[in-house]
Amino acid sequence: MTVRAESAGEGPRAPGDDWYVRPAEEVAAAFGVDPAVGLSAARAAELLAAHGPNALPAEEPTPAWRRFLAQYRSYMQIVLLAAAAVSLLIGEWTTAILLIVLTLLNAVVGLRQEGKAESAMNALQSMMKATSRVRRDGTEAEIPAEQLVIGDVVLIAAGDQVGADGRIVEASALQIDESALTGESLPAAKESGTLAGSRPAPGDRTNMAFMNTPVTHGSGVLVVTATGAGTELGKISGMLAVTEKEVPPLTKELDTLTLWITAAAGLTMIVMFALGRQRDQAWDVLFVSAVSLAIAAIPEALPTVTQAILSVGSLNLAQRNAIVKELPSVETLAFTSAINSDKTGTLTMNQMTAVEVLSPTDRYTVSGTGYGLEGRVHHAAGSAAGIEDAILPYVVASDAKLVDGAVVGDPTEGALLVLAHKAGLDVDATRAGLPRLATLPFDPGYKLMATFNEARDASGRRVVRCFVKGAVPAVVARAATALAAGRTVPWDGELAARAEEQTERMGGEGRRVMASATRDLDPAAFDPEGDLLAYVTDLRMTSLVGMVDPPREEARAAVAAARAGHIRVRMVTGDDVTTGAAIARQLGIPGEAILGADFAALSEEEQVARIDGIGVVGRVAPEHKVLLADTLKKRGDVVAMTGDGVNDAPAIKAADIGIAMGSGTDVAKNAGRMILSDDNFATIVYAVEQGRRIYDNLTKYIRFVLLLLVTFVLTFLGATVFNIAAGEPFTPPQVLWIHFVVNASFGFALGFDRESPGLMERRPRPRGESVLTRPVLITVGLGGLAITVVLLGLSTFGTSRFDGVGTGQSIAFTAFALCLIVAAFECRSETESVLTPSTFDSRQMNRVALAQFVLAVLVTQMDGFRRLLGTTEIDARQFGWALLAAVALLILWELGKLVARRSRGR
Repeated sequence: MTVRAESAGEGPRAPGDDWYVRPAEEVAAAFGVDPAVGLSAARAAELLAAHGPNALPAEEPTPAWRRFLAQYRSYMQIVLLAAAAVSLLIGEWTTAILLIVLTLLNAVVGLRQEGKAESAMNALQSMMKATSRVRRDGTEAEIPAEQLVIGDVVLIAAGDQVGADGRIVEASALQIDESALTGESLPAAKESGTLAGSRPAPGDRTNMAFMNTPVTHGSGVLVVTATGAGTELGKISGMLAVTEKEVPPLTKELDTLTLWITAAAGLTMIVMFALGRQRDQAWDVLFVSAVSLAIAAIPEALPTVTQAILSVGSLNLAQRNAIVKELPSVETLAFTSAINSDKTGTLTMNQMTAVEVLSPTDRYTVSGTGYGLEGRVHHAAGSAAGIEDAILPYVVASDAKLVDGAVVGDPTEGALLVLAHKAGLDVDATRAGLPRLATLPFDPGYKLMATFNEARDASGRRVVRCFVKGAVPAVVARAATALAAGRTVPWDGELAARAEEQTERMGGEGRRVMASATRDLDPAAFDPEGDLLAYVTDLRMTSLVGMVDPPREEARAAVAAARAGHIRVRMVTGDDVTTGAAIARQLGIPGEAILGADFAALSEEEQVARIDGIGVVGRVAPEHKVLLADTLKKRGDVVAMTGDGVNDAPAIKAADIGIAMGSGTDVAKNAGRMILSDDNFATIVYAVEQGRRIYDNLTKYIRFVLLLLVTFVLTFLGATVFNIAAGEPFTPPQVLWIHFVVNASFGFALGFDRESPGLMERRPRPRGESVLTRPVLITVGLGGLAITVVLLGLSTFGTSRFDGVGTGQSIAFTAFALCLIVAAFECRSETESVLTPSTFDSRQMNRVALAQFVLAVLVTQMDGFRRLLGTTEIDARQFGWALLAAVALLILWELGKLVARRSRGR
């Protein structure tokens, strides 16, 4: 046998990957292995040496120093460092040290947040720590799963983890839980037969087993066809390696803002130097003025205030079970316009629940959800005295148990045991009273399970009673009679048609439908060692039962809230589209249901055109989920992706905001930016609402800081052009005071402001829309220009009227602080007037405003402040001129808002 080495990114894989279409014997022959003997130890060692261990490639950890230096890639950090360097050159040591400390603070905060996220690929690697039972040289041995090689014969049984991908060559009632890999909510039944068709999805390959999936029932033998990175799990690892995380919108905004500010400041500096040299000003004087401008134009407090706002926001979310791993993700939530949600466990409970029972004459509905025993059986129609005989086969033909509210065994059998408890049956006593003699395990070939139990008929005669449960067509095809209101009646065409009709109805409602039946056998004619399937004929039908993985109650309200907020919710599921569509209707998710493969087969233009009308995507593979997220991003949506399985991880990483379930795999949690510790879809909607509030408050602060920066740049430019205050309207200490005392204080107040009315009724901000919208630019441009004119006018007026540059500067400095108090209140809304009682509904804003007013007085009245800031004492009349400037700004701003409201109304 020849085995080829795979290209980079793939693992050891035998020639071809279509083992599911080949007979088991041919597969074994292709590997040159006898399933009864297995590989020789020598051959296994040779393959292990050639291809390496059965493990996924681990990411190399980034050294701490490199992660620290990476924090200096942001434009803001670079500009701050540049300003600090210039400050050192001209001897402004205090300013330089302060700027460097700021960059260190920003870097440390960013590094702490980054350290919370572990590598998703390394989480995949950690899942590999398992052992496998193999046949080698004709004997069974237990080895670490890492030592498996292609061609190995592996034995699996209930409770085992599948160690590598393989073709099943023997199966006995084998079921494997593939939910983490495929999204299927129920264990997959496995067989050794050959499949037809071209490239079915992994969830449809019923004769294949996949790495790291747990065996829930039965046993089997497989021949390993792929190991390590060549497995289906390895493919997902490869997708994680090439999938890049999105840069959060706020990070892009701040980078863009920094570039614009730097460009404006740079242009102003050029003008300052040109005019200064033309006026024969000394180089050192010009450098000091340039540093003052640089410090003024750089929003030094912006990163710190932003980090603080996002940090508090993340703490508030954590208290509501939404754990944010990366701070910028908090504001990404505000942009979210599309949520792609996994169905099982997120929108639904991931607990099968029997909701309806139909006998030939009666109908019962069942209340309660999940595996809890709360609820009861309601007799909805018919005349039967009780439901016990109708559901008895589900209890007896079962290997599951209920232990402390959890199911041990098959989840479907567990749901039926819960049904029995609600009906008042004592499961343990019932089983003890019907001793089991033999078992015909479930098999995908005949799609039913049967047990043969010792029992007594109505006359007290000892019989062997066959209890059967299984797929409706399989059981109905073997029926001869039916149990109707305690009597045995023929299974005629009318009953068969009714059963088919009800099965279709319940299937259309997203329910899994099973049938049950019994048959009494003569003990003398029964051979427990014989062909048990031969006895499963001439059955007496007892009931049909409809089961569903019920939607979470809170998920319905959350979907409605998301729709009210103009957020489109879509369901992505490994289940079939019929089940998905039925659950979607119950949850209020509109749109057509489509298979993931069918969506992938569309052209890129068709995908973008049709995506708006799609509400459910079924039978999705990991690549389909990534494609769905990419398609939505192409049409301008900001996408949130939720999930809990390994198969969800690439899409979680590719989405703008990846959300993992707290009960999910470590792979999903480490790929995501946010984790829901309560697995509750409603928490996502709450997080989006909080994200909108936080981002709305951040935009208030950004409007404020933009106004401040525009004023600084225009004031320095105007002072240079008109030679006011020797081209230096404010000294570096005064600039830093405005930034860190006035700006930062109002930044925190605005950042933690009350939620704006009607916030969740607004449409999400479109992808790529800048915070620098036209209304914002007009507001900060006109506002900054107005304040600049006032400041330069007061500086000139104060200098000439009161005989001193220092007095003029001090009046202007006081006016600036008072104008910023007005601006902070005005920046809370683009259009709403501040001349209303609601203006003062924020305690922190009121406190900060009062404190800033007091400080505006003290900076010129207290000797300590005058020495620190270089101000001079001003009297009440001079303070009145500064106060008049703030009142004038208030009047002008209110007139502008009035025009804006009328314009928006038209």
